[in-house]
Amino acid sequence: MQKVKDDLDSVLSAVQSKNKSLEEDLKREQQWYEEQKQLIDTLSRTQEEAKKQVEQVSNKSSLNTRAFNEQQKKILQLKIYKKKLLTALGKFLEEHFPSPEKGGSAEKKNSQEEPVVQLKPLQDILEILVDKSVSTPHEPYVPIDDSFWPPYLELLLRHGIAQRHPENPDRIRLEAFHE
Repeated sequence: MQKVKDDLDSVLSAVQSKNKSLEEDLKREQQWYEEQKQLIDTLSRTQEEAKKQVEQVSNKSSLNTRAFNEQQKKILQLKIYKKKLLTALGKFLEEHFPSPEKGGSAEKKNSQEEPVVQLKPLQDILEILVDKSVSTPHEPYVPIDDSFWPPYLELLLRHGIAQRHPENPDRIRLEAFHE
């Protein structure tokens, strides 16, 4: 009996030792499980934040793309409108202000002599003035030469479309209109 009791005590001691070891293993496993759970939660939050940032960037880029496309569309419409305006202006000028050579008033009295200088039509004069004022707004004056037909120059000056240089009357510029 004593021997059985000693054997049972040793078994009890072994079982208690094993239980203690298993409890420590359980605690370590639970701690490891909690750490893994926190890690997964952190990774999930990071993933959600990254998704939100990607969505925001995607939304911004789609908004930027949309805005860019709208701007391109507006620019194209303005170019078409500008082309229509220039065509209409060209037709108007051609109809109402023909080239000086065509009108006959610029031709020499003696038909055998060729005109020395080819006179510019009003459309060309206006184009030169506009180009100069756009390309060099700090110095918009254009020198007047013999190719500018005097009646057209007078028309532009009298109606306030062009203005002479204050110091040099042989230079003109397009008048800026302010409203």
